[in-house]
Amino acid sequence: MKTKQVLTLDDVKKIAAAAEAEAKANNWAVTITVVDDGGHLLWLQRMDGAAPISAHIAPAKAKTAALGQRESKIYEDMINNGRFSFITAPNLEGLLEGGVPILVNGEYLGAVGVSGVKSTEDVQIAKAGIAALAA
Repeated sequence: MKTKQVLTLDDVKKIAAAAEAEAKANNWAVTITVVDDGGHLLWLQRMDGAAPISAHIAPAKAKTAALGQRESKIYEDMINNGRFSFITAPNLEGLLEGGVPILVNGEYLGAVGVSGVKSTEDVQIAKAGIAALAA
């Protein structure tokens, strides 16, 4: 049998704290989510001032990145480049930039999804959170 790495609660808290610090450093009000490799929600944090809809969008982005094992931007780009039928892919709702998979030692452990500012800024926050795992 194979041994599988999983995110611990301490890992999730570390990711969330670093993502929050990045958002606060830039005065961005966002929702930060972390999911496991099956797209199951482990953390949801809606910062003061973040739009209520961001609490729905961020976990969808994270789930898409976790299940697809790639950034959610890939799917947004596919659709924007004319592959409109991809909108009908089952179980994927967060087909927007802002979901980033968590890859550790070649294994996908989950993803971080952020919503509330420009998509590139959402990604910046997510990647800052993920970088904390290596610190």
